[in-house]
Amino acid sequence: MTQPNKNTSIEADYLQLARIALSGRTQDVQVILRRMAKRYAPIIPELADALTTLLHELPTPTSPLRQQADVPLPVDLDTRLHLLRVETQPVLDHEPIFAPGVKTALAQIVEERRHPQKLVRAGLDPTRAALFLGPPGVGKTMAARWLARELGRPLLILDLAAVMSSLLGRTGTNLRHVLEYAKTIDCVLLLDEVDAIAKRRDDHSEIGELKRLVTVLIQQIDDWPASGLLLAATNHPDLLDPAIWRRFELHMEFPLPDEVAITRFIDGMLAPHFPAVQMWSNLLALTFAGRSFSDVERDLSVSRRGAVLEDISLDEQFGRLLTNANVAKRSRIRIATAIVEQGLVSQRKATELTGVSRDTIRRRTTPKKKKAKQRNGRDTS
Repeated sequence: MTQPNKNTSIEADYLQLARIALSGRTQDVQVILRRMAKRYAPIIPELADALTTLLHELPTPTSPLRQQADVPLPVDLDTRLHLLRVETQPVLDHEPIFAPGVKTALAQIVEERRHPQKLVRAGLDPTRAALFLGPPGVGKTMAARWLARELGRPLLILDLAAVMSSLLGRTGTNLRHVLEYAKTIDCVLLLDEVDAIAKRRDDHSEIGELKRLVTVLIQQIDDWPASGLLLAATNHPDLLDPAIWRRFELHMEFPLPDEVAITRFIDGMLAPHFPAVQMWSNLLALTFAGRSFSDVERDLSVSRRGAVLEDISLDEQFGRLLTNANVAKRSRIRIATAIVEQGLVSQRKATELTGVSRDTIRRRTTPKKKKAKQRNGRDTS
């Protein structure tokens, strides 16, 4: 098979590029340039690298929304409410705590965007679309904000409440306007609670208009440019249409945090305000086992406010949190035993904090101490 004439191919691409550029379709110009960079990477690597660098740098990430000032934010025709929430420079209150698998996947997305030339040389594009799965409050929106910050791009969040128009026929139009607008900006777009508009089309309880929304979304994802980053988050992955699943190249599962993650989260949240946080973070992590980051943040904020209003110490307030009626007796016994065994507090203090009797704590901890002594005795004999 003979290789096509290099000059002829370049001429054809140049004419196509000029034709599209004259029509004013900037997004299509970028698509053509990306195709050219991939096509000529094996035979003209200098050209491919130059095109990739140009696409990566434009528009400049310093103020991408300001460059689009002539394009107004899309609004719902009924309510005139903006369909997008925009964070021009995303800010995090504290560094997020991600599970190892999630952390690795997010880091790879950032590296792909920082070194696109390596992918182009291999005939690859960076990840365009990623789907975040997991229960509420585990860090999905935080991950989108973290990615936008690391990439130096604005974060656009789709407000589904605004997109769902009172006239269902306009909902698809609203959705199309949002994605068309986002395609013109070097941004990170998050479709939060995407299951609300991307439900399975074999669900006979849904009306036809809602099913057509899935088709609109599929078309828009297929047309999403490689220069942008499209994210979607759902708490109910079982509701998503299978075709939507296939459109997202990367699926990330956000689990509920384990005790180690909760401990680190509490440290990060309380350290600026509470010097004794290290003792309490281990203790409170046992109390919050099986709950989400947002649950932990909410309860700790309520405790801090309560301590300020009642003019009591955080130690006393956190002690109340441990003896909360929502914590089952079996859990309180486990907490009391654990904090004594870890050497965080004495048996007397553990009784005050958890309401578990010293006799119960002693019965649970003493046998372990004896076993340890017996093991040490055997080791030295």
